[in-house]
Amino acid sequence: MTDHTPGYSGEQPEEPKPQADGPVAGTGDTPPAGVPQQPHQQPQQMHAQAAQQPQPAAQPPHATQQLPHAQPWPSGGYTAAAPVPQQRNRFVGLAAGAAALALVAGLVGGGIGGYVGYQLGGDKGAVTSLDQPRPARSASTAPVGSVQQVAQKVLPSVVQLQLVTARGGGEGSGIVISSDGYILTNNHVVEGAQNGRLTALFHDNRSAPVRVVGTDPKSDLAVVKADITGLTPADLGRSDDLPVGAPVVAIGSPFGLSGTVTSGIISAKDRPVRAGGESGSQDTVLNALQTDAAINPGNSGGPLVDMDGNVVGINSAIYSPGSSQDGAGSVGLGFAIPIDQAKRISTELKDTGSATQTTLGVVITNSQQQSGAQVRDVTPGGPAEQAGIRSGDVITRIGDRAVLDTDSLIAAVRSHAPGDRLPITVTGPGGDRTVDATLAGQKG
Repeated sequence: MTDHTPGYSGEQPEEPKPQADGPVAGTGDTPPAGVPQQPHQQPQQMHAQAAQQPQPAAQPPHATQQLPHAQPWPSGGYTAAAPVPQQRNRFVGLAAGAAALALVAGLVGGGIGGYVGYQLGGDKGAVTSLDQPRPARSASTAPVGSVQQVAQKVLPSVVQLQLVTARGGGEGSGIVISSDGYILTNNHVVEGAQNGRLTALFHDNRSAPVRVVGTDPKSDLAVVKADITGLTPADLGRSDDLPVGAPVVAIGSPFGLSGTVTSGIISAKDRPVRAGGESGSQDTVLNALQTDAAINPGNSGGPLVDMDGNVVGINSAIYSPGSSQDGAGSVGLGFAIPIDQAKRISTELKDTGSATQTTLGVVITNSQQQSGAQVRDVTPGGPAEQAGIRSGDVITRIGDRAVLDTDSLIAAVRSHAPGDRLPITVTGPGGDRTVDATLAGQKG
């Protein structure tokens, strides 16, 4: 909060100016209003008494006090601006003294009265926030398209997963995809569950043991099943037409804090990211959505949703420079598996226990001469060989996406389904050429 203190307006009262010994310039024969005129004999006596006693140094008026017809403060040792008859000076001195005496009496009387009143009344008249009645219960509903409305819709479909093994434990998140207990999550959340105990904690405070139905380490996805009914399955959206800058909400259990809601935007799309529990190899390259919604350890497997409450991604990875995985935290660089890819793979995992990976049928490495992925070997009879791609070619584009390195090629291929036909641009001994390839599927 910025403190806006009003400054003083107008000029400060002038400092008192000393006067010479002798007569002092007055304001005239008329005394100040409210001061009664006194006989001349009494002022003379008071003046004589004052002359015999040392006078205390005069004090300037308070800075906010404004006095009419401000005059120089009387003091000895200086020459007066204009001498006036002695009789008039004594009369003015009497008037000033009477006014000062009345002012002092008024201040003392007011101070005593205020003190007595405070002591008698205490703080009984004070008004405090603690004494105010509670307001009526809010009857307003969440605005349409707000984070509040999204949270109300999606939270019942988000679960916390707890894994306990002989080597320790871990936590993650999951998404309810059926009313009878099927849950979609990340593969790295449930790794080791075959040698431990996996439990799901639901939004309605129920809990149930969980068994693994199927996993796919290459896509970092898994489907598990809890023996429970009456759940609320999440609504799955689409990620192919999700624009950069679109607002999104992330929900999960960061650091074990279940039901945590954060919000942000889609920062980028088609981001090649190595994630999951497979030692960061090319097997775990994700074609990810990037978001600045806060994602932390424990959010893995939870949903990234649009403002209609539809799941558009599965939160899977974060980037935390200079931090170990255990101490990592959000720096605004979170990554989620697009729901179009996750839906296809999770359907296979639920139905068959395994998933089919999309493949081009090449072994690749980063090119040393240019941007792109250089083909080291071609799978006999695979999509690349059938399209005319040869060992030594450098793939620079697939579909409408530029290929900068091996990870970007893998991510681009995995963003499609087996059977998709795409134009591929390659650079070889004869220069650039474009071929069409039909992507294949490979189990495992």
